[in-house]
Amino acid sequence: MKAFAAAEALWREWNARINVISRKDEDNIYAHHILHSLAIAEYLRRFYPEDYAEMTAAGAAQAGQDSRETRPGHCAIVLDVGTGGGFPGIPLAMTLPAASFTLCDSIGKKVRVAQAVAEGLGLQNVRCVQSRVEVLPGEWDWVVSRAVTSLENFYPWVRGRYRRSILYLKGGDIASEISALQRRFHIPATKIRTWAISTWIAELTDPSAASLQEYYAEKYVIEISK
Repeated sequence: MKAFAAAEALWREWNARINVISRKDEDNIYAHHILHSLAIAEYLRRFYPEDYAEMTAAGAAQAGQDSRETRPGHCAIVLDVGTGGGFPGIPLAMTLPAASFTLCDSIGKKVRVAQAVAEGLGLQNVRCVQSRVEVLPGEWDWVVSRAVTSLENFYPWVRGRYRRSILYLKGGDIASEISALQRRFHIPATKIRTWAISTWIAELTDPSAASLQEYYAEKYVIEISK
């Protein structure tokens, strides 16, 4: 928790200079942004326990700068599309130190914040790049993102460029989005899985979990496997 408190302080500091988190939501950085990002790590722990164990392995070697291949000492490479100020990529990189992360966003000021927070936390398994993902070279094991657009728009950006799955944070009427995605790209139902984040929030022992239940009531991790 100390590490996340330090991260929250850095986001507050940088948000005062470059607004990447709503001013109204600054008091909820952990509850609404860090915790939301960590739902992907929890999803991996539940459904891919062996991968999760590898990515959380202690003593990961320091990362190099080439994100196109698995970096020395890292068991997986992860692309965060539309990272904004570093969500979900930075909380995931903190939790999964044996994986390497490329945080991509087309807006330079957002990349600047993500880079500053990553450097402030001493994360050497993170690289931040300003680019449209469509023209970013490379292939990744996992692609993660936090509701940057509809699934139907998002999927073609990374189609054919991931080896394992897309793990997408999305809320609201996901059924209609998934149906539209399946129709357009002929994706079988067996390739898509949804997980309600509220099931995890309900299990937390933190006193604030009850109030979080309502916030996370319609938020999901959507997996699109290869």
